[in-house]
Amino acid sequence: MEKLRELLDDIMNEELRQIVLSGRRAEEAYTKIKIRPVKKKDELIFQAAAWDGKKEFHFNYGKKDMLSQILNWMEHDFRQLQAETVTMTCSALVSRKGKVTVKTKKRADVRPAPELTHNRVKKYILEENIPVPFLVYLGVMTPEGKVTASKYDKFRQINRFLEFIEDICPMLPADREIRMIDFGCGKSYLTFAMYYYLHELKGYDVRITGLDLKEDVIAHCNELAGKFGYEKLQFLQGDIAQYEGVQQVDLVVTLYACDTATDYALAKAVEWNAGVILSVPCCQHELNGQIRNEILEPVLKYGLLKERMAALITDGLRASMLEESGYQVQVLEFIDMEHTPKNILIRAVKKESGGKGKMTELKKLMEFLNVSPTLGNLLEI
Repeated sequence: MEKLRELLDDIMNEELRQIVLSGRRAEEAYTKIKIRPVKKKDELIFQAAAWDGKKEFHFNYGKKDMLSQILNWMEHDFRQLQAETVTMTCSALVSRKGKVTVKTKKRADVRPAPELTHNRVKKYILEENIPVPFLVYLGVMTPEGKVTASKYDKFRQINRFLEFIEDICPMLPADREIRMIDFGCGKSYLTFAMYYYLHELKGYDVRITGLDLKEDVIAHCNELAGKFGYEKLQFLQGDIAQYEGVQQVDLVVTLYACDTATDYALAKAVEWNAGVILSVPCCQHELNGQIRNEILEPVLKYGLLKERMAALITDGLRASMLEESGYQVQVLEFIDMEHTPKNILIRAVKKESGGKGKMTELKKLMEFLNVSPTLGNLLEI
């Protein structure tokens, strides 16, 4: 840990923008910790915001104590550290055997010094007042980097999605090209954001394919990818269920794919043994038409309640089926309900060992509800 200690001692000053710890080692650890410098009564301290998947907790330490705390977290709880300063980016990886690999890279563009006030506005991954070319073109930002008022919800959604991407970076291969598929990409705001963040900001070697049924949308997205010089970002017209363009995929993203299209995308991801799956389901009708149960009839007789229950059960079954297929799964809030009712994100990370062995429980539940979900049929569950 001595190299990491030296790096932290060097960068923990007023030019530090943030430090992010991710890739937790144990279930009981925080899922992610962000650290930034703040000034309190003219004293420089460091604030850690720790997220446990439901709540955020804050800790304030002086430099010496925070440095020791970070080293302790990296030794026991996290695999990856990423840091940004005004002039450089840094990363540290800790292997299972405790080997520490530290890398630093000078920025081509020097960023402004961070705002050190204790209570400041939320800091986004794609920052306000720093123009992002594709966001300017799509009307989310002005040429000066100011977020357009009518697109602010979209700006928040993009940044929230990139927080999930930031979290799963330690699970992606670092020694070769990373292959990604975005099923049902639509206008591709988030697809472009993924490429920009991973390739342009973080320097990963990524190849991303967006797939959608609409020919005009695909043509426009390819035009934009060419316009911005995104050589390894391509868009194809096609149906999720029929797509056979690759043999191996590291990350499968499916955002707002309607009804059973989500199931076909998840089945493809399992078939490819994808390391990470990020899925935000859209409208869901299949189980609403199937679900029947005399015990639940006093509730199911109300159409609105039945529809909402069917949607939640659909996603619960999808999550359990992915667990059965060898994934560690979390069901998370994608964005505040006030901005969109479609706010559930299923995050699945491939485990080294097999499934959870709860096939019998799954089948009992499906029999109890009289349902036969498409994903279960595709995965032969």
